[in-house]
Amino acid sequence: MYRVERAIIMAAGFGKRMYPVTLNTPKPLVRVNGVRMIDTVIDGLHKNGINEIYIVVGYLKEQFMALEKEYPGVKLIENPYYDTCNNISSLYVARDYIKNAMILDGDQMIYNPAILTPEFERSGYNSVWTDGETDEWLQTVENGIVVSCSRTGGKKGWQLYSISRWTAEDGKKLRHHLEIEFEQKKNRQIYWDDVAMFCYPEEYQLGVYPMKKEDIIEVDNLDELIALDVSYKRYVEEK
Repeated sequence: MYRVERAIIMAAGFGKRMYPVTLNTPKPLVRVNGVRMIDTVIDGLHKNGINEIYIVVGYLKEQFMALEKEYPGVKLIENPYYDTCNNISSLYVARDYIKNAMILDGDQMIYNPAILTPEFERSGYNSVWTDGETDEWLQTVENGIVVSCSRTGGKKGWQLYSISRWTAEDGKKLRHHLEIEFEQKKNRQIYWDDVAMFCYPEEYQLGVYPMKKEDIIEVDNLDELIALDVSYKRYVEEK
C-alpha cells in the first residue's frame, strides 16, 4: 500500500462557463449554500490527515491568499500561463510535488470525505461506474487496470473524476512527461490528464478508486450551480 503525503489543488482557471458569477470571484471560491467549494476539498483532505496542500492559482489569484492564513499547511503556487494554456500548465508549475500526491480540482463539492482516503494500491483516479450514456471521460478496466479511456464517453464504464493519486515512481514519470510535452513539444492546450491517459498510456498501469455519484459534485456551469443553490437563479433572471 502507498500513502498520499501531499495534495495539489487546481484552481487557476477563469471558470468561464459560470459567468457572470465568476467575473469577480474565482470559481473555487464561489459559495454553494454558503460554503466555498474549495473549503469542502481542503476540509476533506484534512479529515484524512493530508495537510501539505499546494493550490495552483492564476485568475484573481490575490483572492486565494487568505487561505494560507486560514489553513496551516496550505501554500499557493502561481501559474503564469493560466490565461494562455490549458490546465497542463497548472500541473507543470506544481511538478515538484507530484510524488505520493493526490491531485484534485478546487471547483467541486466533496460530500463524502472518505473518498479522499490517503491509502492506495496503485496510481489512478476516483471513478463512478455508469451503465447509462455519458459524455464524460470513460475508462475501460480489465483485471483492475485501465486499458483504455474515451474522451467522448459512452456507457458501461468507469467515469473519471478529477481526484487522482500518484505513487513516487509514477509521479516522477509524470513530471518527466509533463516537461517533454510542455517544454519540448509546446503541447500546451491539453489537459494534464491527457499526459498519462493518451500521450504515454503504455508507461502507466492506472487503477480506479470506486465511489458513488452522490459522494461528490463537479460544478461545471451556471445551470449546475443553480441546481445546487437556487439563489444564483438571479443571474439568469437579470439577463
